Amino acid sequence: MKERQDDFKDRRKHLSEMSDEALKAYFFELTEKVVDPLLDLAHKNTSKSIERSVLLRMGFSSIEATAIVNVLHEHGLLRKGAGHCVYRLSRDYKITLREAGQRIVDADGISELLEVFK
Repeated sequence: MKERQDDFKDRRKHLSEMSDEALKAYFFELTEKVVDPLLDLAHKNTSKSIERSVLLRMGFSSIEATAIVNVLHEHGLLRKGAGHCVYRLSRDYKITLREAGQRIVDADGISELLEVFK
């Protein structure tokens, strides 16, 4: 097996003059560079399974959640969040969450949601 070249001293030269506080700040700067794209991806993207999971936690059955997610996906509203869409209809029309979910499934609330999120 070939011996690995040890270049640790060469690679750490730019760090050798830093204080502990400066090293800590540099560490967090590098960490942000790694994590920021992941956070951006999470904020801008979702999936049907994630949105179904949100609706399940809002009290919808699996069948209801799947129907709501499918309708929202068909109309390009899934990226706004299924729970958010249900909540907006519920709040704007002063109806229960379940009634708002049913309006989405029946496609009654889609035009309102498209108007809200245009």
